[in-house]
Amino acid sequence: MSLLAQNIIQVIDTAFLGRVGEIELGASALAGVIYIAIYTLGFGFSMGSQILIGRRNGEKNYTEIGDIVIQGALFLLIPAILLIPVLRYGAVNWVPLMFESADVAGAVTEYLEWRVFGLMFAFTNLMFRAFYIGIARTKVLTINAIVMGVVNVIFDYGLIFGNLGMPEMGIGGAAIASVIAEFSSTLFFLLYTKKTVDLVKYGFNKIRFQWSVIKKTLDISIFMMAQYLFSISTWLLFFLWIENYMGERPLAVTNIVRSFYTIFTIPSHAIGSSTSTLVSNTIGAGRIHEVPNLIKRLSMISLVVMLIVISVLVAFPKLMIKIYTDNPSLISDTVAPLYVMISSLPIYSLGSVLFSAVSGTGNTRTALFFEIITLVFYVSYMWFIIVYLQASVAAAWTTEHVYWFLLMTLSFIYLRSGKWRERKI
Repeated sequence: MSLLAQNIIQVIDTAFLGRVGEIELGASALAGVIYIAIYTLGFGFSMGSQILIGRRNGEKNYTEIGDIVIQGALFLLIPAILLIPVLRYGAVNWVPLMFESADVAGAVTEYLEWRVFGLMFAFTNLMFRAFYIGIARTKVLTINAIVMGVVNVIFDYGLIFGNLGMPEMGIGGAAIASVIAEFSSTLFFLLYTKKTVDLVKYGFNKIRFQWSVIKKTLDISIFMMAQYLFSISTWLLFFLWIENYMGERPLAVTNIVRSFYTIFTIPSHAIGSSTSTLVSNTIGAGRIHEVPNLIKRLSMISLVVMLIVISVLVAFPKLMIKIYTDNPSLISDTVAPLYVMISSLPIYSLGSVLFSAVSGTGNTRTALFFEIITLVFYVSYMWFIIVYLQASVAAAWTTEHVYWFLLMTLSFIYLRSGKWRERKI
């Protein structure tokens, strides 16, 4: 539910910018992926923290949990603050060199110049998210995401179009609205945690820098940080090649399909995120023999939920595309790529759970190795389809089949081998 509420923000951003123009619609995808590429560094660290928190929670070693959260937040603030001026400079001087279209480059630059200020709040929010998932108190994430979503919608409506007495800023307004929403999320987490969490029980009463805690977290997180960075970098490459070799219309189509992809993979993404915590908690509680059946049940739940989701999307494709644009030609061009993307979702539903289970065992080095192998094949296939053949947008989306099938297969073989059973963290 929290992922759904958070990603509705993206849907509304895309829907608003679709009414501004096709260039803004396509540019928001590229700018968003560039921002997420930086964000994944913090996300990878928080996922490693989440695994450790889950393990300590399973061991009932609660006092060490606060140390992990506090040290993680302090550690992530350093790159967040340092990256802001670097990224603003890069947005103006380096980013435009990546694109064929000057209009797209200008829109991406405008978005990123404002969006980078959200890193401080986004990184802090990631540690709160790791804490609440790690201790299995996830309802608060839904409330937080709703607060964040409402704030974002209000400021999107005001700052993109110049409503509610705010200046009309177009795509820059969408970026500022997202930063304000992330700040509201941080404020909510701080107030909620102070009011509802036993700070002494979880060791939040010891606020001091502890390198030993950060190092232990990095031992798990560093491979996940690299894994997510590699993954999102190739995702960025996908959009860049679409823009460079196909043009502005295919880029707009791709952004609409990407938005559907993000929304309709939420159930499996959420189950995958929970899988790493559940596996870590189960191992920490000394019930390692229960892990295979746990993974099997979660995989089946993910697949069934995904099939239900697919049936909704297949039934009303054009009606749903109209959320993003009222241009009949653009709607027509989006249908075929959308169907191709949909056909990859069952593979995603299983792959995301199995791959998260590998990380949940604490074997993040192995997960990184699987990611690298998969990405080599993924990028090679993507180059062949988009650059060499210069095929259609629909054909380009078959890259998701390749990626998730390989990752699913490698993860399944590893989990079945039982080599993960002796891993200690």
